[in-house]
Amino acid sequence: MTLKETIDAHIKQAMLKKESMRLGTLRMVKAKLLEKEVEKRPSGGMTPADELQVLTSAAKMRKESIEEFEKAGRKDLADKERSELEIIQEYLPKQLGREEVVKIVSDLAAQLGATTQGDFGKLMGAAMKDLRGKVDGKIVQEVVKEKLG
Repeated sequence: MTLKETIDAHIKQAMLKKESMRLGTLRMVKAKLLEKEVEKRPSGGMTPADELQVLTSAAKMRKESIEEFEKAGRKDLADKERSELEIIQEYLPKQLGREEVVKIVSDLAAQLGATTQGDFGKLMGAAMKDLRGKVDGKIVQEVVKEKLG
């Protein structure tokens, strides 16, 4: 079952259970997936990586909104975004911890022979290829900088 089919089924469940927050969030995700599908149609259609990118982007937007709302003292809006983020995260792969990221980046650095700041792009690219969707890119960037710095 594709992600889109899964979300369609969960939308129906949310409608039956009258879960308005979940229903709204899932409809938003479905709309984003449809937009991406239309965008990708000429080049062969959606891939699981494209689906993951849509979910990751939606989660990142929620995290940024939570930060901004908390700075502005709008706890009510931050809580709404937090609820949406929890729903979106149900469809994302399990996120890795910092320790796991450090180990993966260290292994990649050894494989690539990356030891200086000049190797940042090479190591970061390889790390993101392996870790995309499994961890926030900011964490990967911090770990790579620490490893090379």
